[in-house]
Amino acid sequence: MVKQSTRKTAAAERGTSTQIRVTEASSPGLPSWSRQDWPFALALIFVIVLIYTPVWRAGFIWDDDAFVTANPCIIGPLGLKEIWTTSAADICPLALTTVWVEHTLWGLAPLPYHLINVFLHAACAVVLWRILRGLQIPGAWLGAALWAFHPVQTESVAWITEIKNMQSALFFLLSILFFVKYLKTKDHQGRNGVDWNYDLTFLFALLAMASKSSTAVLPVVLCLCAWWIEGQWRWRNLARTIPIFLLSFTAGIVSIQTQALKLETVVDPEPMQTWPQRLASAGDAIWFYLSKLLWPYPLMTIYPHWHINARQWISYLPLLIVIASLFLFWLKRDSWTRPWFFAFAYFLAALFPVLGFFNLGFFHYSLVADHFQYLASMGPLAFAAAGLVRLADWIMPRRPWLQAILYALPLLLFAGLSWEQAWAYQNEKTLWTAMLAQNPDCWLGYNNLGSALAREGRTDEAIAQFQKALKLEPDYPEAHNNLGDALLREGQVNEATEQFQDALKINPQFADAHYDLGLALAHRGEIDEGIGQFQEALKIDPLLTEARYNIGVALLQKGQLNEAITQFQEALKINPGDAQIYLGLGNAFSKKGQLDDAVVQFQKALEIDPGKAEARGNLGVVFLQKGEVDEAIPQFQKALEINPNYGEAHNGLGIALAQKGQLREAILEFQKALQLNDGQAQDNLIRAQTMMRQNAGRK
Repeated sequence: MVKQSTRKTAAAERGTSTQIRVTEASSPGLPSWSRQDWPFALALIFVIVLIYTPVWRAGFIWDDDAFVTANPCIIGPLGLKEIWTTSAADICPLALTTVWVEHTLWGLAPLPYHLINVFLHAACAVVLWRILRGLQIPGAWLGAALWAFHPVQTESVAWITEIKNMQSALFFLLSILFFVKYLKTKDHQGRNGVDWNYDLTFLFALLAMASKSSTAVLPVVLCLCAWWIEGQWRWRNLARTIPIFLLSFTAGIVSIQTQALKLETVVDPEPMQTWPQRLASAGDAIWFYLSKLLWPYPLMTIYPHWHINARQWISYLPLLIVIASLFLFWLKRDSWTRPWFFAFAYFLAALFPVLGFFNLGFFHYSLVADHFQYLASMGPLAFAAAGLVRLADWIMPRRPWLQAILYALPLLLFAGLSWEQAWAYQNEKTLWTAMLAQNPDCWLGYNNLGSALAREGRTDEAIAQFQKALKLEPDYPEAHNNLGDALLREGQVNEATEQFQDALKINPQFADAHYDLGLALAHRGEIDEGIGQFQEALKIDPLLTEARYNIGVALLQKGQLNEAITQFQEALKINPGDAQIYLGLGNAFSKKGQLDDAVVQFQKALEIDPGKAEARGNLGVVFLQKGEVDEAIPQFQKALEINPNYGEAHNGLGIALAQKGQLREAILEFQKALQLNDGQAQDNLIRAQTMMRQNAGRK
């Protein structure tokens, strides 16, 4: 037996062996956990949690509404059945199921969603470390840490919607982990028959692809791992992965179909790329992603959209270099380029679904995104860690403290950059303000910043942002519609109407624009035309309960009480948790004279939203109509506690007090109502004052 040097033995124990090829003499299976391993795993988790402390105060951003807060499959009326059986599943039914469970447990409090993302990312880092050790990659822990701390991962971790990235990655890595174990135990022990490692490989592959369809590249990665372990390509490796290839093919077909359905309703400000453009942009994307791993600055949510000139041969040069490099690495695979080929081939395989060969909705904004390389970045960063370990062993052998300092420098740098980057994801305003500072030509950024400002009531500033978006992209229907909303809040009904109409000229299937146009027309007194727009919105989106509610309100104004009641009841079938709909139904019953039914509806509205002043005021009015003055008074008083400027409540309380003979107090309430421009209070004040004089005369 040849005696190993002390230095090499120590390097192997810490997972930084310079050995690349696994020989028959190596120990089978994956390295088992030891007491020394747990501190390394806990250190990974602890630092990741520390890096992402800024997200503890973060909320929901961008399309978190479509994925979580306004997703009918999450908050209702749809649910698990629709997640798995309709196009609502999109490309990630299992990830949506996880979010559905989260919503069931803690509602819409953002902190638990963020914490789940962070811990999923930490779990991915630990499993990646174990895989790299199993593959005997030098610097396994360092490679996992470089990947986990790298700032390009911040977008995935800090953005709640990207739970699909972390969840699918965890299952993806677990599938690889058990496949590597399966290969090693089978090769060394010659097992036949049932092997639980292979069964678990298939199970986690299924879970990964159900979490996000981009993990359909998994069987290619498994073949690469088999080639790496065995040192050569064997056709039996392909046979081993046939079931997973079939699974991958199915997931890919479903994903392409759901994306096609999704894109049918999208109006693209950028025309879809031709195939020559796709090829050229794919090469650019590959080198872009590598450059961000090497130099992660600046990082943006939306990178500038590339304009590819497919007529110039130089546009294809980046892709040709990629192909030539991969071919060169393969030719020299039995020598120094073997790890280069392994890392680069993995990187390309993992990136393939997002290189532009398949249409994705995100490509309307940019052809690249940091979260697209969440899986792919593992290869180059693990390769970089292995290179750093080899360099340290060469330039500073037997100096572990100096080597530790060398390893710590990039980790500290990446951790600091990720921590700083995470602050941008606090809310919509911080996200888009930071993004626009780096990409001032992003029309989407101006639109989304405008929406954030509008929600804060800063309407004038929001209007300016929407106008900037439209200056950059005049055919952007969402910006037209959002500008119309802001103008409508400012009372500029005609100008708002024009914006809604412009949005519908660009995209006639824009349900929100039909709905908002209906509101504008109703404001102008064109009730029938407004109802027509609400009905158009419902044809496009039958779950748009706001449209059905407003049809009910319009019918109520027209005096068509039975029809209004039907609309409110239909709206409640879709969204039984909306207090405003119960309020509308109560008003309809009240006008129809069904006072007991009206009381029930107002009380249901208050069960959902006890702070709804209008529901308390209307409930007080109904009690007055029923002659139940003592029940009416506390309702008016509570309404005024919520909103002291509620003129109708002051007037109603005045009527109730007058009926109780408390004329002085009633007069004070009528005077307050008059100050708030309540027209009904004038006559009531005169009557109360007359009664006061009459009572004084009798005395």
